[in-house]
Amino acid sequence: MKLRIYMILTKTKVEGPGARFCIWVQGCPIHCSGCGAKETWNFEAGELLEVDEIFSMIRNTRDIEGVTFLGGEPFEQASALYELAAMIKGIGLTVLTFTGYTYEYILKADKKEWNDLLSVTDLLIDGPFQEDKFDLSRPWVGSSNQNYRFLTDAYKHLENNLSSIPNKVEVRLHKNGTVFINGTGDFNNIKKRLKNLEEGE
Repeated sequence: MKLRIYMILTKTKVEGPGARFCIWVQGCPIHCSGCGAKETWNFEAGELLEVDEIFSMIRNTRDIEGVTFLGGEPFEQASALYELAAMIKGIGLTVLTFTGYTYEYILKADKKEWNDLLSVTDLLIDGPFQEDKFDLSRPWVGSSNQNYRFLTDAYKHLENNLSSIPNKVEVRLHKNGTVFINGTGDFNNIKKRLKNLEEGE
């Protein structure tokens, strides 16, 4: 089975608890206003990778505690992500899944592949980004409507301590001169500052 991928980071510390392998899937039908990842919307873009190939990358990455699925919309590729997540859980790593759908919507839809992905997700962060509810007071989310669903005991200990976890961003400068920023922060302000630096202001 194949996954359509926008990008992979083999290790990041800003996309969930601890150090994580992070997979941005390609394709999203939700199109949140103010989305910071519009390049992940197109279902025809990105590249197709075999689930086994991605799992091999994960298995060979040291010092991570889990894998994060985001995008794009992970539930649009739920079957392939379920297959991958089952293998991830088999080697003792955790799974965090972001979705622009609400948990209630997913449950009501009662799709087998969606339920399967839920069954191997330790922490689900659900709900669309809402620009008018922009809020960085909690980790890993950008608007106040988004929710944390602790579907297993893996991260239950964080449930009452979320406000003590600071939001962070990582900035990577690639050899071709492009800059990639990930994590949770005021990206518009960060980009403005980087542009000012570039222009020598």
